[in-house]
Amino acid sequence: MKRIFLFIVTNLAVMLTLSITAHLLGLNQFITKNGINFTTLLGFAAIFGFGGAIISLMLSKTIAKFTMGLKPIQGNENSQYAWIYSTIERQSHQAGISMPEVCIYDSPEMNAFATGPSKSNSLVAVSTGLLNGMRKNEVEAVLGHEVAHIANGDMVTMTLIQGVLNTFVIFISRIIGYFADQFFKGDEEESSSQSWIYRAVSIVIEIMFGFLGYDVVADDSRRREFVADEGGAKLASKEGMIGALQTLSRQGDVELAGGLKAFGISGKQSKFFALFSTHPPLEDRIEKLLNQK
Repeated sequence: MKRIFLFIVTNLAVMLTLSITAHLLGLNQFITKNGINFTTLLGFAAIFGFGGAIISLMLSKTIAKFTMGLKPIQGNENSQYAWIYSTIERQSHQAGISMPEVCIYDSPEMNAFATGPSKSNSLVAVSTGLLNGMRKNEVEAVLGHEVAHIANGDMVTMTLIQGVLNTFVIFISRIIGYFADQFFKGDEEESSSQSWIYRAVSIVIEIMFGFLGYDVVADDSRRREFVADEGGAKLASKEGMIGALQTLSRQGDVELAGGLKAFGISGKQSKFFALFSTHPPLEDRIEKLLNQK
């Protein structure tokens, strides 16, 4: 369940790189002698905001492989891998998507995640802990859960949400940076110049608001987990999906190391940081499936 955090960290890194590049190349020419040209600033924010989110989406599979040490499988390695591969192949066909790349990663935690820029270019990764710790019908349901994330286009939706947030963050941070610059700047200086105060304040606000915006993405992720659970129940079985969540509940919620938190099967819960959790409580997910007809 590592995908959202990794996506957001990548997005933030890309955004900062683009912002610094724009400063160095003088591409952010929206401050004039008469003040801020808000139309130009909004256009700049939208281009860089959505550009940062799209670049992060394009890099999602590569970043996941690099940070998680994923091992791609073809299904001919052994009988267990053959079953995993054929199960995802069958579920992908049922869901109407292209066959995802299938990977295994070495971890004692029972977890799995899906990522990728599109339904035709995706990846499903499963931990060795999950394969060793769950019954076969539960593993099948978990795989269905991840395939459902891909079929529902959750990564693309998250990218659009992140693009809007990025645009807002860039727009507001530049405005705050401008007024901070004006506050400390002498009357004799040209208002169109961009001092180190403007640059520093803009970057700091951008980082702060970028992390605060994580709550919006996390809230959307929590809603989508319920939908992915239903997808897992349909592509595998309701009993298997409930059983998988109960098994996770017995082991305690886990937090995948390294970042990819969204679209995994589990998520560490914290009452204090409940608003920033990418997954609903396991008991709520189990209850919803039990009440589902």
